[in-house]
Amino acid sequence: MQGRSGASPVFGVILGVLLAAGPALAQGALRERIDAFVQAEQKRQGVVGLAVGVVHQGRVVLAKGYGSADLEHRVPVGTDTLFQSGSVGKMFTAMAVMAQVEAGKLSLSDSITQHFPDAPASWAPITVRHLLTHTSGIQDLEGKLDERKDYTDEEFARFIYTLPLEFPAGLRFSYSNSGYVLLGLLVNRITGTTYVDVLDAKVFKPAGMKTARGISEADIIPNRSSGYQLVKGAPKHQTWVSPSLNTTGDGALYFSVKDLLAWDTAVRKRALLSEESWREILSPVRLNSGATHPYGFGWQLLERNGKPLHQHGGAWQGFRANYSHYVGDSLSIIVLANTAQASPGRFTEGIAAIVNPALGPPKLAAIEDTEPQVTAQLTAFLEEVRAGTVDKARFAYAPPWLASQALPHFTERLKKLGAPGKLRLAQREVVGDDRVYTYLVDFGADTYVYKVSLIPDGRVSLFGMNELKK
Repeated sequence: MQGRSGASPVFGVILGVLLAAGPALAQGALRERIDAFVQAEQKRQGVVGLAVGVVHQGRVVLAKGYGSADLEHRVPVGTDTLFQSGSVGKMFTAMAVMAQVEAGKLSLSDSITQHFPDAPASWAPITVRHLLTHTSGIQDLEGKLDERKDYTDEEFARFIYTLPLEFPAGLRFSYSNSGYVLLGLLVNRITGTTYVDVLDAKVFKPAGMKTARGISEADIIPNRSSGYQLVKGAPKHQTWVSPSLNTTGDGALYFSVKDLLAWDTAVRKRALLSEESWREILSPVRLNSGATHPYGFGWQLLERNGKPLHQHGGAWQGFRANYSHYVGDSLSIIVLANTAQASPGRFTEGIAAIVNPALGPPKLAAIEDTEPQVTAQLTAFLEEVRAGTVDKARFAYAPPWLASQALPHFTERLKKLGAPGKLRLAQREVVGDDRVYTYLVDFGADTYVYKVSLIPDGRVSLFGMNELKK
C-alpha cells in the first residue's frame, strides 16, 4: 500500500535520475545557445575560421572549430587546429621570466643594463618589472622594424637601443612590444637556449599543452591554420614577414583551443609556478605616483560585474586571439580566429552574456556631468579633429600612431558624419594617473561613443570614437 508521502519507489528512482541529469541537460542547452551565437557572429563578422573554448565551473561547455583553417585545401577548423598567439603569448613570456626568477637567475628589480650592458646609460633605472608591466618608457617598436629583414638577437637588441625613452621608468603605463622582445632575449641569454624551449619544459609539457610551440615557417607542422585578411570583403593571405620576426617574446607562438583549455586548468589551479609568483603576475602595476594601472605581467586585470576579469588579446599576421578568465564566475572563454578583421572581444562578450547576463558589456547611458568645463574642452577638441586643425601640443605620451594614423582617419570620418550633437557624459574613470571620459554623441540618427584619456595637466594621451553597438 502506498504511504502518505505519495512517492512510490519507482517514481523516486526516476526523480533521482532526472536530478542527476539536470546539470548535463542544462550544460547541453547552454552549449546549443553558445554554438548558435558563435555561428551567427562568425557570419556577421565574415571570419574565415575560428575555434572557441568555454569552461564554466570547471566543466568544458564547448570546444569546437568553425569555418576553414585553409581555404586552398578546404580544411575545416578543429580543436587541434593551430593558430598564432599574437600578444596572448605575452602571458607565456612572463611565465618563462618568472621561472628564471624562481631559479634564482634573475630578479624583478634587476636593472636591464645588468643583462644588456651595451644598452644606453639612460636605461639604468629600467628594471625587469618595468618591462613586464609596460612601464619602462621604451617606445614600441611596432611599425618601425623592417618586417622583411631577418634580425639576430643582437640586432634586435641594438635596434631597440635606438628607440627613444618616452618617459622615466615607472611614470606611467604605455603598451610596448619592445619590452617583451627584450624579455625574450633576456631569457635566451640567461638560459643559453630560447624562451620557447624554456616554455616547452616549464609550461607546455607540464600543463599538458601537447601541440603548443614556437612559430616556424620551415618546420612541417600538422594542423597549422593559414592567416587571412579581408580585402574588399574577399579573403587574401596574410602579409609575409621574415622568419626572425616570428621568434620574439612579444607573441610568436602556435597553440590550439585544446592547448588553451589545458592552460586554463593550470591558471585556475595556479600551477607551474609558486603562489608568490602568481601573486606578482596577477597584481596591478603600481606607478611612481602610487596609483595602480590594471595590468600585471602579461595580463590585463579588469573588472566585470564587480568581479575580477583577467584577460589578454592578440593580433598578428591575419590572426586574432583572446583568452578571458572571469574569476568570480569561474568562466573562461577562448577565441582563436584566422582573420585579421575578426573581433574576438565580441565573441567573448556575447558568450559571457549568455552564461550570465550580468557579464555582458555595461550599457552606456547619460550620467550627471559634474565637470562641464572638461566637457566643453573635449567638445572643442572633437571639433578640431573634425576640422583637421588639432594642435599636436594637445597630446602627451600618446602612441605615435595616434597622430600619424588615427587622427587623419577620424578627421575624414567626422567630416562625412557632419556636425555632432551635444556630448552626454556616460562614464568617468581614473586609470593610473589618467582620467578617462566616455561620452555619447549623436550624428543625425546615429549615436557614437567618444572616449578621451587626459593626463593630470589636461593633455590628451588617447582618444577614439566608435558607433554605439545596438
